[in-house]
Amino acid sequence: MFQLHERLLADTVLVAEFTLSLVLLSKDANYPWIILVPKRHSIQEVYQLDIEDRQQLLHESCVVAETMTALFRPDKLNIATIGNMVPQLHMHHVARFSNDGAWPRPVWGAQPAASYNKDKLASLVLELQAALPDCG
Repeated sequence: MFQLHERLLADTVLVAEFTLSLVLLSKDANYPWIILVPKRHSIQEVYQLDIEDRQQLLHESCVVAETMTALFRPDKLNIATIGNMVPQLHMHHVARFSNDGAWPRPVWGAQPAASYNKDKLASLVLELQAALPDCG
């Protein structure tokens, strides 16, 4: 049975649920940062998904990437599956800007996480929900 890893549960808020994946927003306000988590039990790597799920994950990732690009207009959109801290398969989508605090380095460990205020977080979740299409 699928269960979201405790670290992802603590560090994100739910934005939407696609056919395959949960769409989560990182609580780190330094960067617009969405994480897709396929709702599959005991999967750590993309190759462990069956072919249909792999195709669906790529489709969902492209939808997230297009939506983030339209909303945030980043200089670069970084997409990665890095599981050193959280072994559960998850795909990061991080909007990067040449003036962000980590540019051009990776975001991990570059600066302390910043928190959204409650109203900004709620507003951003609603904005993303309105912009993301159904992803069946």
